[in-house]
Amino acid sequence: MNSIYNKLAPKGGATSTSTGWLLLIGVILIAANLRAPLTSVGPLIETIRADLSISNTLAGLITTIPLIAFALLSPLVPKLARRFGMSPVLFGALVLLIIGIVIRSAWNIGSLLLGTFILGLAISICNVLMPSLIKAKYPLKIGIMIGVYSVAMNLSGAIASGISVPFANQMGLGWKGSLGIWGILAFVTLLFWIPQLRGQQQKAKIMTSNEKQTNLWKSPLAWQVTVFMGLQSMIFYVVIAWLPDILKTQGISADSSGWILSLMQLALLPITFIMPIVAARMKNQVSLMIVTWLFFFTGIVGLLSGNHLVLLWAILIGIGAGCSFSLAMTLFGLRTSNARDAAELSGMSQSVGYLLAALGPTLFGYLHDLSNGWNVPLIVLLVITCFLLISGIASGRNRLIGE
Repeated sequence: MNSIYNKLAPKGGATSTSTGWLLLIGVILIAANLRAPLTSVGPLIETIRADLSISNTLAGLITTIPLIAFALLSPLVPKLARRFGMSPVLFGALVLLIIGIVIRSAWNIGSLLLGTFILGLAISICNVLMPSLIKAKYPLKIGIMIGVYSVAMNLSGAIASGISVPFANQMGLGWKGSLGIWGILAFVTLLFWIPQLRGQQQKAKIMTSNEKQTNLWKSPLAWQVTVFMGLQSMIFYVVIAWLPDILKTQGISADSSGWILSLMQLALLPITFIMPIVAARMKNQVSLMIVTWLFFFTGIVGLLSGNHLVLLWAILIGIGAGCSFSLAMTLFGLRTSNARDAAELSGMSQSVGYLLAALGPTLFGYLHDLSNGWNVPLIVLLVITCFLLISGIASGRNRLIGE
């Protein structure tokens, strides 16, 4: 255990082993809260749609609303962290997450949409600050810590996808109870994060007076990272929202579709751990971008073929999603020279990027309604992967923002 801690210990000789372990556990638990409240929706979308009598377009909005929240709040998060400190802001985000989960499961379509927006705001705060926290606390271990962070996030997302339908049906919780159980995880995380509030003032952690400020909005490299972040997010959230429905049209049951979605996310776990470590050790990440695109492209073409290898195609898409997400998170640290710029780049990328991604689920639901099938939406998704490749190659070159 000590050898594991030594590899993952935060920067700072004065940090005690117990404090270091609490920080590590806190990072892992926060990561676990960032996907599960979202991925639990996809397998239940048909049940929600039938229960509330809503269209595919409105059902897609349930997945899109958190992305809109990400886009709206992300640029403001670094400012909140500079004002109040990273740990207190993350604590507040966990409180907000619990409130959002409870409201989402409380009443009707109105509370569903409102609660989804609130939990989206909470997840947005964590999304922006966690890469910056990792760069500040683990500056020499960015690759391995982003790997740990990514695995925790995607593992919880995979579990959520797999258990949503059984919890709703076999355990009799209904879709509201199945979505509401994730408030328990958020509450446990809140308790573990309390020690980070004691005796720590982190207001200057992400911006100090002697650091040169960079206008990221005028940086071509920052925009390339942002586009890559947005497109990989769009692909992921489209798949999370609509893969169960796509599989249903191919004769696969709701339970099986949920587990295929879960296995897709489990399959990406090894790559989400390995990819940041490999990327951090490479001079540039262009070759990794090409490999990522090949996984996406092959998997989507396989889904279009409509044959019986749906599990294989889903796994390939999942591996592509794991590669692209891990690369995006790693780029926040690799393309910046300090934690402040990492937070600013994370905020910019997740604001503009998720605004782009927010178009995905609703647009693809609309395309499905318009074309009365999934072939046209999947062809559009193939085109999007090509733009992902272009932005990935551009952002994968060995440069720093501000150079």
